[in-house]
Amino acid sequence: MCRIEKWNVRTLDKKITSMLFERTALSKKPESLIDAEIALLRKEDQLSPDLVFRDPYILEFLNLDDHYIEKDLEDAIMREMEQFLLEFGVGFTFMARQKRIVVDNVDFHLDLLFFHRRLRRLVAIELKAGDFKPDYKGQMELYLRWLDKYERQPNEESPIGLILCTGKNHECIELLELDKAGIHVAEYLHQSGDTSFFLKPEVS
Repeated sequence: MCRIEKWNVRTLDKKITSMLFERTALSKKPESLIDAEIALLRKEDQLSPDLVFRDPYILEFLNLDDHYIEKDLEDAIMREMEQFLLEFGVGFTFMARQKRIVVDNVDFHLDLLFFHRRLRRLVAIELKAGDFKPDYKGQMELYLRWLDKYERQPNEESPIGLILCTGKNHECIELLELDKAGIHVAEYLHQSGDTSFFLKPEVS
């Protein structure tokens, strides 16, 4: 990752301090899969979504108070887009805020839309001010299928989604099989504190 994203020593030290690898989705996978994906990264510079997405994300720079709503979160991200992209990692390009999606003459709005150059995919992001709820899956699946039908270019991979929330139940996410739908769920830290608190063990 350091070589691909061309980090300097200061940036590498910051990534290590923030427990970057421990926060990647890959670190929650079986050891054999971790070894295989890291080998592919070293050999062919191929990134997978599990290496790109993190959990949790550290968004303390947004300076949100305890009584924010989802619009406040979105507004803060737009104000601090540079810091937001630094936390998300190299390769993300911002495309749209409140992306309008029309299905059967009904308007829906996707919070944030990005494109990741190395993954060659659209990345849909939904922001939630509370814990993950099962109905978020259907909402994101609708957005991803619409993007796949109307926005995906011929040389791109299928769009993937990220639901950012303040908490999640690992068993619920496992039962919903979100990975098969191309959906990732991650928590975010918006106030200073011990980040290790967010590194909860997975439910086996």
